[in-house]
Amino acid sequence: MAIDKKKVRTQDDLNEQAPIDQVEPRVEAKMKKIEGSAKKNVAESLRNHKLAREGQRLENEAERELKKAK
Repeated sequence: MAIDKKKVRTQDDLNEQAPIDQVEPRVEAKMKKIEGSAKKNVAESLRNHKLAREGQRLENEAERELKKAK
């Protein structure tokens, strides 16, 4: 049984991302959320309000990116 190369469609032909490229933004956003949470927890222990705000900002940004990636 031969494959008709004219009927074969690639991801490039369909403008689809490879599965690994679809996952990467979600992984980066989850990592950013974890980093933000860690910064916030450290800041609370050190009573560093500036670092706590930075941690919260990272968490919020990561949440937006996760929603966008889905």
